[in-house]
Amino acid sequence: MSAANILNAASIRRARAIRLGLYPMAAVLGISLLSGCMPRDHVIVGAIPDDYRTNHPITISEREQVTDIPVGASDRGMTPAQRHQLEGFLDKYDRSAAPVVQILLPAGSANQAAARRAAAGLAEVARESGVPRGHVAILSYQAGAPDAQPPIRVSYSKVVASAGPCGRWPEDLTENTENKHYADFGCSYQRNLAAQVADPNDLIGPRKEGDVDAENRNNVINVYRSRGISPEFTGTSEVQY
Repeated sequence: MSAANILNAASIRRARAIRLGLYPMAAVLGISLLSGCMPRDHVIVGAIPDDYRTNHPITISEREQVTDIPVGASDRGMTPAQRHQLEGFLDKYDRSAAPVVQILLPAGSANQAAARRAAAGLAEVARESGVPRGHVAILSYQAGAPDAQPPIRVSYSKVVASAGPCGRWPEDLTENTENKHYADFGCSYQRNLAAQVADPNDLIGPRKEGDVDAENRNNVINVYRSRGISPEFTGTSEVQY
């Protein structure tokens, strides 16, 4: 075989080898391009909430309201101080729900007889405060020692809104390099808001709309149409009506 034929055969083998080597590379490149066009599943990792309403939520639950009324062994009945304390305690009694009010009297103590004499007056005060007659229960509990003078305990259940507890400081505030809320941020605000809500059910959903006062609405519309504006308002206003 001549030298020219040998060189020609070598060139053909070299070109074939290059083509065979390029096929895998082209396949890998094509798969990579196609994978870029395919949809990807984004995984959301968990993180610490940065919302005070999430960190300190307002919860609504039923809790027992309790007050202890002192009673002396020499008392001959309900005293004015006992009446005032019970009236203040029942001031937030939910008359629509009308829960049972329990009056627990100490038994086996030095003031047992005095507590029994005061029980009738306390029950009458509860009925005057809006507690239904059949919803006052007079019970007893065992005192710790015969010479002790434990109080009369009055309790009832009530739905309340609450948040907290507050005052958690697990980390140093100076080490907060991410400028995020600290652990106790917003807790006092949520707790105070929950305490000021008159009806906790308002936090769950809106109330039913009341009836429209048609007569008052017509009066307001007529005043607006007649441009009946108070002279006191027009005298202090910069706008000429």
